[in-house]
Amino acid sequence: MWYNRRKSIIADYIMVLIIILLCSICLLPFIHLASKSISDNSFVLAKKVYFLPKGFNLEAYIVIFKDGQLTHSMLYSVLVTAVFTVLGSITTVMAAWPLSRRRLKGRIVFTFIIMFTMYFGAGLIPTYLLYNKLKMLNTMWVLILPLIFAPYNFLIMKTYFQSMIPDSLEESAYIDGASNTTILIRIVLPLSKPILATIALFLAVGRWNAYEDSKFFITKKSLHMIQYLLSMMVLSASEAEKISISEASLVTTTPEVIHAAAIMFVSIPVLCAYPFVQKYFVKGIMIGAIKG
Repeated sequence: MWYNRRKSIIADYIMVLIIILLCSICLLPFIHLASKSISDNSFVLAKKVYFLPKGFNLEAYIVIFKDGQLTHSMLYSVLVTAVFTVLGSITTVMAAWPLSRRRLKGRIVFTFIIMFTMYFGAGLIPTYLLYNKLKMLNTMWVLILPLIFAPYNFLIMKTYFQSMIPDSLEESAYIDGASNTTILIRIVLPLSKPILATIALFLAVGRWNAYEDSKFFITKKSLHMIQYLLSMMVLSASEAEKISISEASLVTTTPEVIHAAAIMFVSIPVLCAYPFVQKYFVKGIMIGAIKG
C-alpha cells in the first residue's frame, strides 16, 4: 500500500516536471521577445537580453504605432480574420449537420467527396489562373473564400453532431412542429458551443498566421495582411524600406528591437481572444475527434 502510494507520488512529480518543461519550451521564446522589445538598444545589440529586460525603451512600439501601413494592415487583418471565421463556421455547420444525419441519402458519398479533397491540390499556378479568371486577385475575398471550408474542421464537427446530438432529440422537435431551420438554430447550435468555439479558434488562428496567399495573390499594399509584412521584416535586412519607417526613427531604435516589438504586436489579438474560447477548446476537440 505504502509502496504504491509512493510510486504514485513519484509519477505525479515526474508528470509535473514534464509539464513545466513543455510550458517553458512554449513560453521562454515569447518571454525573450517581450523582454527584447522593451529593452535598451545597446543591450539588445550586445546580445545581453535573455529573459529579463535590460533598460526600458518603448521606442519600437512608438515607431510601430506611428507607421501607417502597419496600423492599417493590423486593422485590415482583424477584419479579414473576423469575416473569415464567421463565414467558415457557417459553412462548416451547414455541411456537417445534414451529413451527420442517418436519414440523408447519399451522405457517405458526399462525405467521401469532401474528404477526398484533403489529399490533392491543384498547385500554385493553376490556382493563380483560377483566381485571376474569377477576378479575385487583389481583393479581400481571395483571402477568405478559398479557405473558409476545411475538410478537417468538417470531420470534427460532423463527428461531434453524431456523438452528441441524438436522432431522438431531433424527432421530438419534429413532433412539436419545429422545422429544420428551427432545430438547427434553437436546439443544435446552443448544444454545440464547445465544438463551435473550437472550430472558430482553428479558423481564426489559421487565417491569422497565414501569409502565403497575401504574398502570391495580393500586390496592393493596402490589402497586405500584417503577417506578410511581419515576414518581410523578419526575413529582410532592409525592413525599414518594407514598412516605410523613416530614417529618423531608426536613430533611436534598431531593426532587431522592431522585429521583436512587431511580433508582440501581431500576437495581441490571438492572446486576447484565446481566454474566451479556452474553456470550450479541450471538450470540443476531444468529443469531436473521438466517435463514441
